[in-house]
Order: sequence, then structure tokens, then C-alpha cells
Amino acid sequence: MQRTLSAIAAGRLKNHLKRGGLIAYPTESCYGLGCLPTHTKALKKLIRLKRRPQHKGMIVIGNKLDRLRPLLQPLGETDRRLLESQWPARKTFLLPAADRIPALLRGRNRRKLAVRVPDHAGARSLCRLLGQPLVSTSCNKAGKRPCRNQREARRQFGRHALIIGGCCGGAKKPSLIIDWENGRQLR
Repeated sequence: MQRTLSAIAAGRLKNHLKRGGLIAYPTESCYGLGCLPTHTKALKKLIRLKRRPQHKGMIVIGNKLDRLRPLLQPLGETDRRLLESQWPARKTFLLPAADRIPALLRGRNRRKLAVRVPDHAGARSLCRLLGQPLVSTSCNKAGKRPCRNQREARRQFGRHALIIGGCCGGAKKPSLIIDWENGRQLR
């Protein structure tokens, strides 16, 4: 089901996600496949659909740092200011996750969560419209090329996810992943 973001009523989209629904939406480099980050059934559905190993963590996006903070351990004022100065950008940071965050989201035996304020206005607008963060994993089956447009996303996942129309950004590669604690670049 293809729709543009402006044509989807916020309440309908929120209800779809609250019921464990998945969405596909444009990001900086490709379509993202997402759900609510604390909805365990939706996370399991997403992992099963992508055929993604359960031990891998997922990225969560928000339109601003404050949207992501409930998923994280409390940040010091210096860290908060530094993070805010880094975003929006194609930089994903690993930060200490809040205790109640599902292991499916963090990755098994991991204490950090990958978070980003994307450098894609549409993805930020989606989080602003929803009033909450979203899982943002590439829209593809594990090991396959990510979907670059809504037609590809609809072909692969249209029966399983609500497809949000729009254009991806021009980035050729996915976001960097950086461990905030030591500055080590992981991707």
C-alpha cells in the first residue's frame, strides 16, 4: 500500500505501529524498514521478515536527541551538547541503553543502542509526526541489496509493511556507526 507521508493520517499511522505494524520509508541512502523500538512482537516480525540474525542490534532514529533519550541511560550535559552538535547527520552513535530496552533492539549481550538523528528531512518529519523514535534498518532481506525507492520496497515488503512514499537522500553508503564512549568507528 503506497502513500505519501502527507496523505497518511497521523492517527492511522500511529495505530498501525501500535498494533505491531511495520513501515518502509526513505532515509539518507535507502529505504528503511521500521517499527516502534519497544514493541517486541513488531521487532520479532521485522527480524523474521528480513531473515536477520537476532544477535545483531538495530538502529533507532528520532527527529531530535530528546526523542531518543527515553531509550538511553541518562546523559551528562556535556555529552548531550556534543551529540546535539553532531546531528542531524549520517552518523549513528552507540550509547548506553536504558535497562528496559529489548535485547532484540540492542543485540544479544550488548549494553549499547545505536541511535541517530538522520540527515533526511522526511525521516525526521516521520518521527516528529509520530511523536516517537523508529527502528531504522535497511529495507532488504539479509545479504541482499537495500531498496532504493518505493517501487522496490513495495515489491519486497508491500504485503508486510505500509510503504511511505518519498525520495531517498543521495548518500551511496549507509551511516557511519561510531562508539560514543571511545570514538571507534565500527562502520
